[in-house]
Amino acid sequence: MTPAGSASAAAYARAVARFHRLAVLGEAAAMLGWDAAAMMPAGGAAARGEQFAVLAGLGHGLLTDPAAAEDLAASGVAEPWAAANLALMRHAHARAMALPADLVEAQARANAACETVWREARREADFARVRPLLETVVRLAREQAAALAEALGLSPYDALMDGYQRGIGAADVAPIFDRYEAFLAAALPAAEAYQASRPPPRPIPGPFPIAAQEALCRRLAERAGLDFAHARLDRSAHPFCGGTPSDVRITTRYDEADFAKAVLAVLHETGHALYERGLPLAHARQPVGEAAGMAAHESQSLIVEMQACRTDAFLGWLGPELHAAFGGAAELYEPANLARLWRRVERGFIRVDADELTYPAHVILRFRLEQALIGGDLAVADLPGAWNDGMRALLGITPADDAEGCLQDIHWYDGGFGYFPSYTLGAMAAAQLMAAARRQTSKLDTAPGLDAALGQGDLAPLRAWLGTHVHAQGSRLGFNELMRAATGKALDVADFEAHLRARYLPS
Repeated sequence: MTPAGSASAAAYARAVARFHRLAVLGEAAAMLGWDAAAMMPAGGAAARGEQFAVLAGLGHGLLTDPAAAEDLAASGVAEPWAAANLALMRHAHARAMALPADLVEAQARANAACETVWREARREADFARVRPLLETVVRLAREQAAALAEALGLSPYDALMDGYQRGIGAADVAPIFDRYEAFLAAALPAAEAYQASRPPPRPIPGPFPIAAQEALCRRLAERAGLDFAHARLDRSAHPFCGGTPSDVRITTRYDEADFAKAVLAVLHETGHALYERGLPLAHARQPVGEAAGMAAHESQSLIVEMQACRTDAFLGWLGPELHAAFGGAAELYEPANLARLWRRVERGFIRVDADELTYPAHVILRFRLEQALIGGDLAVADLPGAWNDGMRALLGITPADDAEGCLQDIHWYDGGFGYFPSYTLGAMAAAQLMAAARRQTSKLDTAPGLDAALGQGDLAPLRAWLGTHVHAQGSRLGFNELMRAATGKALDVADFEAHLRARYLPS
């Protein structure tokens, strides 16, 4: 990656070494984060918060060292990957310089403390228990947003969004979400009416032993292409993908009455894991070798779970696998019944359990509320009421308690403001990428079409296409540039709407 000769090349080489060390610190924090969610006893929370704070402080110090600024200013590179890497380095440096070290460490401590109490508050549906800690998290997030906004020339909320998906702001997202809200207002009742005219799904009775679910989930992740020499599957309160590209950690949660929750979560997290495993090894531990942002990341989880593994073709292969694992009446595992079970439209309270059609409404609600929280237009004390009002407006339902409402997600309690839009942007991108993959692979004489392969439980053709067009690109391209290169156009909501019409409103 380093050009030969010249002072600018030497400066760039030093910057590369610095960012390598920074990435290793990030990897250490990622593994501690996985452990906190999957393995750590409750009594370790205070010490873990201090560990996060020290690592965050060390990373911030590496970026704000005067020598870093000197090297970045003196660096000059022409090779495209190196030039992209240098631009990303400079952007990361600008963000770090905007934030005082004491704020970075205070946020790490506050986020860890709040997340720990949130787990208890959610279990007990007791927002009051976590409210004081969330108020601290929000206050610090506002300070962070204001400092970043001034340095980057963005609005405070856009400055937070920039940390998750660079180049996409609220002004880009708001019209997309407004369009979808209008689409949903007509499509949801139509889908419900169509669904009501069809035979209802036949539930598959349990119990489903957790050991059998876990074994099946591991087999499905392997079938999708995950190499467990570089991965683990564990349990956590909230399914996630963490770890590092060479040591990926995915988690799920199990319910003996419903195996689908674990199975679909693992397929989703496997999509994330495959992206991490497919990142360009030649640029490992450099900004350009990382994923292209969280909307890009969500597109990879959703293209596996929603676009591939909920198709009729894949369900036809999966049904016998499920029957072999859990037994019972074979007809309950037929693809038509699985489709009615797993593609059922239902107005529900829990985002992670939502169907494709209503899921964006959950994100739109959070997008609007977190803008108000960061902008100071919504007090933390008023969050539960504002949440319930928003759910009524978007889906016509009201949560019974705050565990079904504003306590359900970890993100805000861990300081993750600006993240939520990535979920629906990713869903839209997944539909667009899948349409392009189908078009392009159908032209190849040497490989079966995507759907023919999915009918054999084979994700290899899709994985190969994504590996070339998304995974191997790292963060060399911005989100819309990546979409243009892979599909021929920037993000276009039309592909997502067409997918939903075909699946939920067939003519």
